[in-house]
Amino acid sequence: MAKKSLVIVESPTKAKTIQKYLGPGYAVCASKGHVRDLPPSKLGVDIENGFEPTYENLRGSAAALKQIRSAVKGVDAIYLAPDPDREGEAIAWHVAEACKLPKTKTYRVTFHEITKRAIKDAFQRPGKIDMAKVNAQQARRILDRIVGYQLSPLLWKKVAKGLSAGRVQSVAVRLIVEREKEIRAFNPEEFWRIVAKLAPAGAGEPAQFDAELMEWKGAEFRPSTGDEAGPIAETLSAAQYVVGSVQCKEQKSAPPPPFSTSLLQQRASSVLRFSTKRTMRVAQQLYEGIDVGDEGSVGLITYMRTDSFHVANDAVAECREFVEQTFGAEYLHGKDRVYKSRKGAQEAHEAVRPTLAARTPELIRQHLTTDQYKLYELIWRRFVATQMKDAVYDATTVEVRAADGVFRAKGRVCRFDGHTKVSGAPDEQDLQPLPPLEVGAKLDLLELNPSQHFTKPPARYTEASLIRTLEREGIGRPSTYSPIISTIQDRGYVKQEKRAFVATDLGMVVTDLLVDSFPRIMDVSFTSGMEEKLDKIEEEGAEWVAVLDEFYKLFKANLDKAAEGMKSVKGAEVEGEVCPECGQPLLERWSKFGKFLGCSGYPKCKYIKPGEGGADGEEPTATDLVCDKCGKPMVVKTGRRGRFFACSGYPECKNTKSVGADGKPVAPPEPTDEKCDKCGAPMVIRTGARGRFVACSAFPKCRNTKPLPTGVKCQKEGCDGELIYRRGRGRRKGFYACTKYPDCDYTASELPKPEEGS
Repeated sequence: MAKKSLVIVESPTKAKTIQKYLGPGYAVCASKGHVRDLPPSKLGVDIENGFEPTYENLRGSAAALKQIRSAVKGVDAIYLAPDPDREGEAIAWHVAEACKLPKTKTYRVTFHEITKRAIKDAFQRPGKIDMAKVNAQQARRILDRIVGYQLSPLLWKKVAKGLSAGRVQSVAVRLIVEREKEIRAFNPEEFWRIVAKLAPAGAGEPAQFDAELMEWKGAEFRPSTGDEAGPIAETLSAAQYVVGSVQCKEQKSAPPPPFSTSLLQQRASSVLRFSTKRTMRVAQQLYEGIDVGDEGSVGLITYMRTDSFHVANDAVAECREFVEQTFGAEYLHGKDRVYKSRKGAQEAHEAVRPTLAARTPELIRQHLTTDQYKLYELIWRRFVATQMKDAVYDATTVEVRAADGVFRAKGRVCRFDGHTKVSGAPDEQDLQPLPPLEVGAKLDLLELNPSQHFTKPPARYTEASLIRTLEREGIGRPSTYSPIISTIQDRGYVKQEKRAFVATDLGMVVTDLLVDSFPRIMDVSFTSGMEEKLDKIEEEGAEWVAVLDEFYKLFKANLDKAAEGMKSVKGAEVEGEVCPECGQPLLERWSKFGKFLGCSGYPKCKYIKPGEGGADGEEPTATDLVCDKCGKPMVVKTGRRGRFFACSGYPECKNTKSVGADGKPVAPPEPTDEKCDKCGAPMVIRTGARGRFVACSAFPKCRNTKPLPTGVKCQKEGCDGELIYRRGRGRRKGFYACTKYPDCDYTASELPKPEEGS
């Protein structure tokens, strides 16, 4: 009788892909993620007895565990195959413990890509569960549980119920808060620039170029007022312009390394405008497997949680062969290009790359969603470019002399596109091309532009720049950046405005309290050092209980001191404010949505007055709109869900209206004859931030939505589809598209006029 083996992974999609490669001798089932964790309603850690954790089966894991216990019966070998990192190792260990798997026939297999070759290799060299990785994960989990469960009640007492703090997340919030304070304290300074539009004598506009005044009378030119710049500009307007020097040199641009997790998140944020959460969700799909037609389900990229730039030799060879065959030998780099990973990176892991360079984005586009295609193309282009030659530029710097001034112009022209044929032009804007110029040549002044400028405050963090900073400072690890960014927003400590993080008043208050009472634990360098100690548990087998004990002694001392010494910011009586319902004084209080006033007679009196303008104290804006219920003026306020119209007669009148994309009140839903295909309720036409659309009237219980039909037939010849209005994303405006997409790719920015008789 043939031997039977059981393989346990964490994802059903991954199970489906792996089953195809292993064949009938193996059964594959999924744990569906973690199956055990610390209890949700209590600490679950015995601090006095070596930080002994108490684990409970997670709600919802019973069915998966039952399936695993049943599948184990009668098998000859059990292979635990969750992801190849500490979280995956912990899942494997918890499954083994929860199901009491026999150690003698239980093995651990890891692979960094879900391909036939990688799977076969992994099963030829099975190992055992790496307890160093498990202990590293346990240490982090226990440490974060202790901080969260013992620090959060302190915030409930001193600030507001429902607040929470985290060992790493609170430090990330501190970075954003400190940047916000820098911005608020910034005083802009005035300065002036003078730019000349020049051209070789007699050549005119076709040969024009810009040159900026850099020196005046032998010193740097940077006047702080228009009174200083004006006379100089007047002198230069009548001056003769002559080429003083011309320097030409060759510049080479090497391709960037393949993606690590943080670089992928940064690039997807800046180029695709993906949030880190969205990036990791789509990357997980590409890693676990996509059905690409004749090949079936295939893992399209390597494991997406990594800090390494290492690439397997056979992957490099396959990529180089693809480059040579596709673009020609002149584009292939002379030798295998290898990138050095940052200090502390796990070289056993690979960079995020396509599992096959020859599997181009266009080749599989029809099998991918829009998000999957965009992210796969980003990863594919970045990787293929690594084995291509440098781009080569001719860079020219010209100095122009006029009166007592020296102007400077820089230009660059691409001589060989190299890797940019695939990776695209560099992020920075290419410098202007310069006309042929010789020393001593006279130039015509076409235009002289003095302009006023002001120094700018430091930029707020975006998701990309925050991840870059977290990585540089050693805060968190590749697998934690996305949860950190989600958590700090969910807690109400920061919010995003125009894709940049802004610290809320609540975030600033809580951060100031924590920094004052927990100076070392909130310190960036201390947090970074703690991360390194936790890494050593995994890498060097360091004693994890000793690491926890060292941290807890400091934390407990600060906690005991803060219980008495931390300032309370809730319950302060507000002068001149009394409850309109019972007459008692109103007190200043906080919630995760910001500051508000509450009756001191609570819980007998539950009157609440929102803070002016909503969550973050923004002043209400007056409008010409009149309340249709009481006749008083309406104002625009900002709440936790954004801007809205509110009656100025609040709390007597609580009338509100949503703000539309045009800044006007959103019209009430228009009825339709259509029924919801999910719940049967009537469908209505609503107006949102991106225009009109069809939605279920049972919202929020049913969130079914559809594009708004136009009644206009598709303009593409031979297509019988109808045009619908689709809402754009980001800066992209809405557009009209065919209902037959993707079979018909017709789009139009404006609605075409219907043909006569249609």
